[in-house]
Amino acid sequence: MSSLNLDDFTDLIERPDGGTRRDAEERRARFAVPPGALGRLDELGEWLSAAQGTVPVRPVDQPRVVVFAGDHGVAGLGVSKRAAGTAAALVREALEGASAGAVLARRLGVGVRVVDMALDCEPDELPAEVVRHRVRRGSGSIDTEDALTLEEAEAAFRAGMAIADEEADSGTDLVVLGDLSVGGTTAAATLIAALCGTDASVVTGRGGDPIDDLAWMRKCAAVRDALRRARPVLGDQLQLLATVGGADLAAATGFLLQSAVRRTPVILDGVVSAACALVGQRVAFRAPDWWLAAHVSGEPAQAKALDRMAMEPLLDQGVQVGGGAGGLLVLPLVQAAAALAAELPEAEQPKPSEDDGDDAGTGPDEGDS
Repeated sequence: MSSLNLDDFTDLIERPDGGTRRDAEERRARFAVPPGALGRLDELGEWLSAAQGTVPVRPVDQPRVVVFAGDHGVAGLGVSKRAAGTAAALVREALEGASAGAVLARRLGVGVRVVDMALDCEPDELPAEVVRHRVRRGSGSIDTEDALTLEEAEAAFRAGMAIADEEADSGTDLVVLGDLSVGGTTAAATLIAALCGTDASVVTGRGGDPIDDLAWMRKCAAVRDALRRARPVLGDQLQLLATVGGADLAAATGFLLQSAVRRTPVILDGVVSAACALVGQRVAFRAPDWWLAAHVSGEPAQAKALDRMAMEPLLDQGVQVGGGAGGLLVLPLVQAAAALAAELPEAEQPKPSEDDGDDAGTGPDEGDS
């Protein structure tokens, strides 16, 4: 039995400051730029102001990309274009600055932190800082076996919490949450289908490197079989992550919830982070108020999860590469919203007329004819 009580998050997580948001809205109403003229940038600025608890909003000066990585045993069924157990190559690409996410992060001046939770490679193949939180080598094939033991799921969840604390303590003021995995979208689709009560065919997508019809059918069958194993444990979110999630998904879920505890806003990237957010919502219903949906990835499971959490993505560019790339595209929008909310001038108030207040008592006296 796990010693981690997820119910504590319900009490620990508060919503962003509603009073501060109202103050931000009132301040915005006084701007020379008319309300509504900036579209969703107004909403973003007010969200940030409430998250920070201050008006005017502070600039986003220390954003960070955090990427959880792992291999999933279900990839051995041929549900992905990539061969099973090859996520380490994606991690090395990111560390070398050659991935799409790494290029965007470099251009935006944002640091990237990659965390190996369950890659299928020898630990000494990657830097010690990357592998120090690893729970196991690869996750189980969720169609027929648990992804993790309950103890491993707890260890991964706590690792995610610890990383959220480290980021908050270091001054990180906004996180882009990404993932790098092979088979991760299959686990994410299973979690979302289980939590939304839908069939496998509704949530099964074709992945970042689109698979053909036969591979999609294999993936759909894997999600269907995993769903049968997920439904009996729906009431226990940690057990659910152990049964059909994986170490990277458990860590990301812990990260999201602890970030909400620490009042650190998070931008969700693709379907994997959306699945973890949906699990997090089941744990603490106020937590999604700290998260922002970055973009439409094209994965049907992501659309289902975001709809369930009433989140509207900011962009639709068809980005599917993962690793935080889609979330990084949104970061300049968030920073622009903060700058506009803080720096736009208020409209000049009309000056009172010189005659105002001088007309009283100047009419004819009573009784004059």
